[in-house]
Amino acid sequence: MARIEKATLNDIPTLNELVNSAYRGDSSRAGWTTEADILDGIRTSESALSNLIQQGHTILLLKDLSDQLIGSVLLEFHERGVYLGMLTVKPTLQGAGLGKLLLQASESWAIEQGQGVVYMTVISVRSELIAWYERHGYQRTGETAPFPMDDPSFGLPKQVLEFIYLEKQLDNC
Repeated sequence: MARIEKATLNDIPTLNELVNSAYRGDSSRAGWTTEADILDGIRTSESALSNLIQQGHTILLLKDLSDQLIGSVLLEFHERGVYLGMLTVKPTLQGAGLGKLLLQASESWAIEQGQGVVYMTVISVRSELIAWYERHGYQRTGETAPFPMDDPSFGLPKQVLEFIYLEKQLDNC
């Protein structure tokens, strides 16, 4: 069994390692959510993660029974609702339902905060990931946004990219 807790600044080094290993480089290829074919560089940094926590955003951590970090998700309040980002599961554990567990925890957290909408941006060429979110009740809004092609803090694109928006209306709000 796993447990979910809120990240603190003490978690940043391990969190940074997990997120980057799941999205970029050869380690990410052990899972199905890799961005290694479309982006080089890093996904995030310790300073970026620290800034998120210091700005009051929430990062939920998923830890196994031996207290090892195996997943995480970023949650930010915005006018539109709760923005869900950087959903991460350790690559070798992907496909075991941990992403779904984090998604459900995020939605429960949003409801506890009195929010009725969770939304996200996903790189448009990530069709398998978009389909996964759609199977979990997220719908395309029709909105798009440009990918920051010249900002290495987001990665180094290997092709022209854009984001699409997905959102889900939550019950019990």
